[in-house]
Amino acid sequence: MAGDNRVHAEENMTSLRWCSWCIALLMVGQCFGQTPAPSTPGFALQDGDRVVFYGDSITEQRLYTTYIEEYALTRFPDRKIEFVNSGVGGDKVSGGWAGPIDLRLQRDVYAYQPTVITIMLGMNDGYYRPYDEGIFRTYADGYRHMIDAIQQQLPNVRLFLLRPSPHDDVTRTAEFEPDYNTTMIRLGDFVAALAAEKHAQVADLNAPVVAALVRAKAENPAFSTSLMQDRVHPGSGVHWLMAEAVLKSWNAPATVTAVSLDAIKGVATSLTNTTVTDLRKKKDSLSWTQLDHGLPLPLPPAKADPFVAMAERVSDLDQSLNRETLQVTGLAAGSYTLQIDDRKIGDFTADQLTTGVELARMNTPMLQQALMVAFDTERKDSIEDARFRIAQDARTALDRDAAKELDIARRAAVEQQRQDAQPLPHRYALFPLAQPMAK
Repeated sequence: MAGDNRVHAEENMTSLRWCSWCIALLMVGQCFGQTPAPSTPGFALQDGDRVVFYGDSITEQRLYTTYIEEYALTRFPDRKIEFVNSGVGGDKVSGGWAGPIDLRLQRDVYAYQPTVITIMLGMNDGYYRPYDEGIFRTYADGYRHMIDAIQQQLPNVRLFLLRPSPHDDVTRTAEFEPDYNTTMIRLGDFVAALAAEKHAQVADLNAPVVAALVRAKAENPAFSTSLMQDRVHPGSGVHWLMAEAVLKSWNAPATVTAVSLDAIKGVATSLTNTTVTDLRKKKDSLSWTQLDHGLPLPLPPAKADPFVAMAERVSDLDQSLNRETLQVTGLAAGSYTLQIDDRKIGDFTADQLTTGVELARMNTPMLQQALMVAFDTERKDSIEDARFRIAQDARTALDRDAAKELDIARRAAVEQQRQDAQPLPHRYALFPLAQPMAK
């Protein structure tokens, strides 16, 4: 996330808290006493879950894992879910520089007492060669040993095995490592079969990304090569698609909120994941207070991150995870201005509002709040990363003391995340677009 966007988000968040506090004081009995946020039992992560992301350098990038965490924080602010990243560069199913697999599992997985574990390994296990049966057997045996060990140590853990993300053989070709993604697909087929055998769940982080890369190359061949610059490590846009794949496997709801209002009767006809109060009709205008139970995805503006912008265009990311719909029927023909907390959001025709407008990617107070949560999450991740690296080789009392200090800082950062994700009421106003003054 660009630094300017973090500052802008933090400034807006401060103003947002101040304005919303006054509204909240007036609404405690009226608004907060309404129907509680609907539960979504289908979503895989529940209150109290502790998730460990295990993998190699692609997991260690702290991107798809962070985006998953941001989704959970902003969409389910009432659930306390902990996330730990245990990715280490160069790792294989046998382990790596940070230790052999059994040590890695003991220190970097079991120690956190997870209820959920995701595993993505394979990019290094294929040795960047054409498919080789001996290499495959080593991978299969090592992966099976790892799953058996986890299930013996943590018999109630929920396992999610991730088919390895792709090697980019789409946007460019190379003399070395040609068609290496064929090997990744073969390894992924084994992962899917093992998941079925071991009663684990599986998510495909390969096929959806490959499909998006194909569309990106068709749209802009030159720019598409920047989505995975070294062909192995995805950039921010591709990591969002990987996060989407995991979240879909977790039955993540697509809808942030959905509001339908009848302008003629001045009533709400349908509400999803939100509460509407103090709905007022005045001639052709409407105003209401809305308390949402979730926030949109904290996606940066297209100008700030063109990689995410392209990923959105060549995928169903917004459709699958980021629906924030406002529908208003019964309006007289013409154009209308939508304001939220006295901030102009946009102008829309009556026909557009009748069909429904999507607010998730507009510069709303809700998006600014989500961006603040993303900033909090990045800050927590940096603390967690430092603590993880110290824990890898904590040989002295000084190392152990530093780890304890970072544990305290991490807990404080987690509390800040949760605090900034809590719902805030917003005042909406919809009124006819002002006509130009006559000269």
